[in-house]
Amino acid sequence: MKVEPESYTIEQLERDGQTCWEGVRNYQARNILRDDMQPGDRVLFYASNAEPSGVAGVAEVSRGGYPDHFAWDKTHDYYDPKSDPENPTWYMVDIRFVEKFPAVVSLDTLKATPGLENMMVTRRGMRLSVQPVTPEEFEIVLALGRAAAAPAARAKVKRAKSTARKPLRKKS
Repeated sequence: MKVEPESYTIEQLERDGQTCWEGVRNYQARNILRDDMQPGDRVLFYASNAEPSGVAGVAEVSRGGYPDHFAWDKTHDYYDPKSDPENPTWYMVDIRFVEKFPAVVSLDTLKATPGLENMMVTRRGMRLSVQPVTPEEFEIVLALGRAAAAPAARAKVKRAKSTARKPLRKKS
């Protein structure tokens, strides 16, 4: 799920705990919200048009797709005079905070990471605000995001692996 930092940030989601994800006005993204996103689904929180743009953390769908009532509010930025409460055009979901990465996993990093070559966000012209991600892509990005959190732990694992490779010496 992509959002511009001037609209909403991972820090705000962490503070709020939960929010509705409204204002999607693209039919393909709307269909994903309406038909595919279910409670418990994990979400990559992507900061778009940021420095750097990239994945800032993880959220979880807490409520599946339901009509975006802001489309009927004439005073709201997301008002759509063509949308009808009897036959809603636009949908939204609710998400809750899961974790913030210590550093943004930049778009450049995503593009350079093996296994993410086919991830929609890394492809030219694929800039939907809501995009599907395969479970494998999600796990790769999650590992990248968490990697910055534990350099000492990674070093410890690396030392343990290098120690384990050394042959045992018999005492004489």
